Amino acid sequence: MGFELDRFKGAVDPDFKCNLCNKVLEDPLTTPCGHVFCAGCVLPWVVQQSSCPVKCQRISTKELNHVLPLKNLILKLDIKCDNHARGCEKIVKLQHLAEHAEMCDYSPAKCRNKGCSEVLNLKDMDAHMRESCDYRAVGICESGCGLMLTHKEQKLDNHCCLKALKTHNGALQGKVVCLDKELKKQALKSTKREKSLLAQLSAVHNELQMTALKYQKKFTEYSARIDSLSKSISPPCKGGETKSVTAILHRESGSLGFNIVGGRPCADNKDGTSNEGIFVSKIVENGPADKEGGLQIHDRIMECNLLDAVYGLKGILAGISLDIVESGDPVLSFLRDMKSGQPSKGPPCNLQSPPFFP
Repeated sequence: MGFELDRFKGAVDPDFKCNLCNKVLEDPLTTPCGHVFCAGCVLPWVVQQSSCPVKCQRISTKELNHVLPLKNLILKLDIKCDNHARGCEKIVKLQHLAEHAEMCDYSPAKCRNKGCSEVLNLKDMDAHMRESCDYRAVGICESGCGLMLTHKEQKLDNHCCLKALKTHNGALQGKVVCLDKELKKQALKSTKREKSLLAQLSAVHNELQMTALKYQKKFTEYSARIDSLSKSISPPCKGGETKSVTAILHRESGSLGFNIVGGRPCADNKDGTSNEGIFVSKIVENGPADKEGGLQIHDRIMECNLLDAVYGLKGILAGISLDIVESGDPVLSFLRDMKSGQPSKGPPCNLQSPPFFP
């Protein structure tokens, strides 16, 4: 609503005045047509009239803009304190006025003694409450009620213990009623809060259960897959049992559908038996050897009808190192003969599944 002109030190530039209240602009806003007004003056006007206060054109509140350069100039003007009429002679910059008003010794304050309605300057409050207030405490009643006497009661000598106790009891009852209302209010608030927390807890619990079931399902699936893979690889290497299997394979497109490798796939057993030999290293999917109850990876080939199997094995054996073949091992010597294209006859494939090794 603007600042009074007489509060400023010296003359005020006419451009700093509001065109509505004719006071110094407070938070100036400009219209599209260039007129400037206090925010507190022009906003209610435009809301009601939907036009510029000068009535030059129709406008809306969205078209009003702050004039920061003008506002900064006004904030640097010297102005008297809000409490100038109460005795404060302080002159400050307008931008520091609010800060000064909070600490001004001449700010109005109501006496804190019960029953007193005096409004004094802040700097005079302590002296008034201690020395001149009629409602200041002066001592305890010696007639038996034990209540505090005020200066006014002592001066007029009109203190009635019964009346004072009734008044005091009424005040206490009023406090009890207020506290009871506040207690019910807080209890209702706490109940709502408790219900909200229980609902959140239930939601979290349900989510946790769903997550647990989800991971339990995954764990079961993974366990089943691990068991399946463990069974498909081989039985245990140490301490496990061996099983002899006889398989008759028929070539498809010249292939028996599996690869072999020579060497030691696991360390020698503690009982002295050797794991050297020829082992199945790969089984072609859907090939002749990929049959239920037939060959498995790591099966050790004990005997073989070479006339039937040599064509499927010859290409694999070509990759075995001659150093190994020439080691004198009877089986490897036999494999060397196969490499040279000189197979020998023998019984059908007799396979042994070796124990699984870690």
